Order: sequence, then C-alpha cells, then structure tokens
Amino acid sequence: MATTETGQKTGTKDKTYNIIWYTEACLDNVLRLDTYIQDAERDNDSELADFFRKAQEASRRGGEQGKQLLKSRLDS
Repeated sequence: MATTETGQKTGTKDKTYNIIWYTEACLDNVLRLDTYIQDAERDNDSELADFFRKAQEASRRGGEQGKQLLKSRLDS
C-alpha cells in the first residue's frame, strides 16, 4: 500500500524523514551486530565474527554519513 504523505501529517518532508530513518536503522544495526559478534566469538567462529565486524563498520559509516547529511540539510 503506497501512501502520499509528504509532510502534511508529520510536519517533516518525506526525504528528511527518510534520512532520519536510514540513520537510525544504521545505528541500531551497529548495536545489534554487537550481539552477533559476541555469539560468533562464543562459538569460536572468528570468520563469522570478522564478517559481522565488517558489517558493523559499514553500518557505523552509514550512520555517520546520515548524521552529516541531516545536519547539513537542517542547518540550511
């Protein structure tokens, strides 16, 4: 089901909301991946732990990029 919300209800344009959502999802993923890393380490699976660390770093970068983009758009 598609919606046509463009900020009239929320007071936030869709594109701004999307940046906020993306940033939160990335940062949440960083925290979630901590659990996955610990699970892999507990099972002595260093390959899987390294895989999740790389994914965590990518999510961290996405969160930082989202914060910077949001800041630049809110400041202007």
